[in-house]
Amino acid sequence: MNTLLDTLDYFGFIFLELVVLFLSISTAISLILQYIPREKFGRYLSGRAGYFMAALLGSITPFCACSTIPLTLGLLNAGVSIGPVLTFVLVSPLLNPIIVGMVWSLMGWKACLIYFFACFGSAMAGGWLMKIFHAERYVRKLAEPETSCCSGESSGPAVPAAFRGKLKKAFFDAYGDLQRVLIYLIVGTAIGATIYGYIPQEWIVSLAGPENRFAIPVAALVGVPLYIRAESAIPIGLALVQKGMSLGAVIALIIGGAGMAIPEMSMLLSIFKARIVAAIVALIFFTAVIGGYLFDLLLV
Repeated sequence: MNTLLDTLDYFGFIFLELVVLFLSISTAISLILQYIPREKFGRYLSGRAGYFMAALLGSITPFCACSTIPLTLGLLNAGVSIGPVLTFVLVSPLLNPIIVGMVWSLMGWKACLIYFFACFGSAMAGGWLMKIFHAERYVRKLAEPETSCCSGESSGPAVPAAFRGKLKKAFFDAYGDLQRVLIYLIVGTAIGATIYGYIPQEWIVSLAGPENRFAIPVAALVGVPLYIRAESAIPIGLALVQKGMSLGAVIALIIGGAGMAIPEMSMLLSIFKARIVAAIVALIFFTAVIGGYLFDLLLV
């Protein structure tokens, strides 16, 4: 009975914390984005700091995979170089303020900084490498879609002029985003609570503890078929860490699962030929492995 109560208590505390965190951060970011015209994004990404701006765009916008794809097409049609575009594609599923806030809240600021810079830096390096190898040769010629599967709108409602109206719109946008990811938060927190309450610590340590040198690459690969959003993986990872799994293996699982999700890779095949998609998968895998080892090296 005590185990069940502990499990439910863990679920309730973590779930409420994540919901509050999601709403507050998403509202703030939505409010900020109302002051930045979207047509300026292409111009920012075409400048000298294009790689940095692309990584920054991917890390501040809480897009899901189905809204990342239309924006990627829009950037390509706007004439943005393939390098910054692929930097955005690489960083978008791995970084946004909600994910960063969750990592900070649940794992600490040091873990948050390492996670952020590992994903941010590898996305910039990956985009640069793809430009060096002339990846633009493998872009399919497609028209930009008019709608996003997340919003269901072509251009969205008009942005209010007054700050109060902008804030209200930002909150309702955040609430709508929360509804779309709520099932992921519930499932992820429920799995994490079950691991916390019922999975023996010795079993976790034997499979993916700090002493297993192959735990990190295996965790990165395991994340691929799971199709776990980072919002789901973080509460699962927290429970695994508390059970003795190395923090590096947990981070590799989060990056591998969120960055190499099979549905998103399938959607990317509608824009890029198989060689680019395979390269994206390889880059994310190496990001997961390198990030995992950095965590274990710097946070032990």
